[in-house]
Amino acid sequence: MAEVQIRRYREEDHEEVKEVFTLGMSEHIPSSCMHVLKQPLAQMFLGCVFCALLTSSMSILLPVLAVTLLLAAGRQSVSYMFTKYIQTCLEQDLNHIQQTYLDPPTACFWVAESQGRVVGTVACLPAEKDQNFLELKRMSVKKTHRGQGIAKALCRTVADFARERGFRGLLLHTSVVQTDAQKLYEHMGYQKVSEFSAPEAIAKLTNFTLIEYQLVLKQHRN
Repeated sequence: MAEVQIRRYREEDHEEVKEVFTLGMSEHIPSSCMHVLKQPLAQMFLGCVFCALLTSSMSILLPVLAVTLLLAAGRQSVSYMFTKYIQTCLEQDLNHIQQTYLDPPTACFWVAESQGRVVGTVACLPAEKDQNFLELKRMSVKKTHRGQGIAKALCRTVADFARERGFRGLLLHTSVVQTDAQKLYEHMGYQKVSEFSAPEAIAKLTNFTLIEYQLVLKQHRN
């Protein structure tokens, strides 16, 4: 197993950071599509379309074709939702990492480096809803390097940073389909505090929810 170093972001990391984040988010498209298909509303809609076309056409070909096209359209909609989210993240902060995370003293951005390549990322900055908390953001580890404890090490790095600067705790948001991330955060001591619908219309229709986790830090005693 190659040695992994966690260090502060440098400008030359930019393209690799974008790649790690983009690929990591894109991996959730298939599981999001499955989540949509498991929803009763989606199943009822597809079933009604199939039965209506089967009854009216007296042929199996037309309803099968129609349902296939609807499934393809649904996948495109989910892909669009993720593409839009990735683009928003790039515009909000990932194209301005120095200004967003490194210039302010209470924010930071780290990368996990292995054999000269960026294989993981994480960042934090003061939470908008509670300035006593830092928000953990942009957590991602390359698929080829998972299972090596990198995500846990990144989580601990953020926790140490927050503790050293006197923050009460950390909070973060993840989605209902990111089950591995949920397990990681719960293993690291985070508690689920709320669950709410993502703002996009398709997310509301398909019950695609976001989950907020919170970790209250224990301060080291001198």
